[in-house]
Amino acid sequence: PQQSPKILAQRWQPLIDYLSAETGFTVVFETASTIPEFENRIAEGRYDVVYMNSFHFIMFHDAKGYRALARESGHKIKGVIVVHRDSQFQSAHELNGLPVAFPSPAAFAASIVPRAELNKLGVRIKPQYVFSHDSVYLNVSRGFFPAGGGIAKTLHSASEEVQQNLRVIWESREFTSHALATHPRVSDNVRQAITESLVNLNRENNRAHVLGTLQFNGFEIATDSDWNDVRALGIESLARPQY
Repeated sequence: PQQSPKILAQRWQPLIDYLSAETGFTVVFETASTIPEFENRIAEGRYDVVYMNSFHFIMFHDAKGYRALARESGHKIKGVIVVHRDSQFQSAHELNGLPVAFPSPAAFAASIVPRAELNKLGVRIKPQYVFSHDSVYLNVSRGFFPAGGGIAKTLHSASEEVQQNLRVIWESREFTSHALATHPRVSDNVRQAITESLVNLNRENNRAHVLGTLQFNGFEIATDSDWNDVRALGIESLARPQY
């Protein structure tokens, strides 16, 4: 839940409808009001198929056996730190001792990576968690926080007014992006049907609106090892809940 449930439903419903029609399964959209609640529901096994960030995937793959299914074609994720456009701050070094807004402790590129990198730089911030990417951008644009963490993709999908009020002062390197993964109970036959439908989207021009609403390039088949670049960071202890 990087954004509000209403916005997420609007973006994902065309894909949900497409998968239902193509596979013959009844596919239902669900989200949660906050990222921590989303994490709890994944841990409880509420979702059969989950779109989750890179850190969540390696965490729930190890703890609960979730299996990679697909990911956005050719897309990498990049963390950013934003300030108000009129802010005096020009670099992340200047945030020492200040409160900085983040979506949640376990938001990978929007929270874990910026906090880890700032720590390496000797910048000691005071993290504040506001539950979603949109909330981070809104709070910073309104001056409630001097800075906030997010990712390039959600920043670019924020409202024009909010974007105009923000300025990026730091970017991370790129990492393997979000995983579409399945709960261990989901059979190989079901996984194959969903995967084929997702990959077929890349070739169906009449389905361009499905990818368009998601702002996706397309889908490609994923394997668990695709996220080894994230595992190599050794950051599991930064935000791993005890499930």
